[in-house]
Amino acid sequence: MGPRTTFRAPARRRRGFARHEGPVSGRYLTGVAAMALAAFTAIVLWDGSPPGLALPLFGPRAPAEPDREQAYFTRCSGPVRTTCVVDGDTFWYQGTKIRIADINTPEVSAPGCAAEARLGEAATRRLIALLNQGAFTLQTADRETDRYGRALRVVTRQGHSLGATLEAEGLAEHWRGFRRDWC
Repeated sequence: MGPRTTFRAPARRRRGFARHEGPVSGRYLTGVAAMALAAFTAIVLWDGSPPGLALPLFGPRAPAEPDREQAYFTRCSGPVRTTCVVDGDTFWYQGTKIRIADINTPEVSAPGCAAEARLGEAATRRLIALLNQGAFTLQTADRETDRYGRALRVVTRQGHSLGATLEAEGLAEHWRGFRRDWC
């Protein structure tokens, strides 16, 4: 009789672990990494998306700082201009002439036709009303000034462009680098 052999059943593998994966599986690591990333993202974005992020992730992004500029605007008249509105896309604020950088509105000083004159007047009145509705922010555009020396600024209130409001109301167009014929 030969040596006695005993039958051994193969060792049971614990559920969820493959033999080649060792004690920590790839699925487990992926889940842990996903949860860590989600927690980090929630902490970072708790008060809104970071300032450099182009598109808001969860609805409109709150402005980084509250709107601080505020004044009472009227229509410009006479040679002394401190805080007044010239037309639908140009105004004076604290002695600085500002061109709203993100829009173009019909001309009021030399309109090409009666329709442009009417739209220009409506845009001017609406800009006066928008500026007088409360505090706003002046954000520097892609360059400091235009070729006429006017400060180029985007005017926002609570993170929304006042120029975009004029566009939505049909009183302005988005600035494309040239003036449009409104006639």
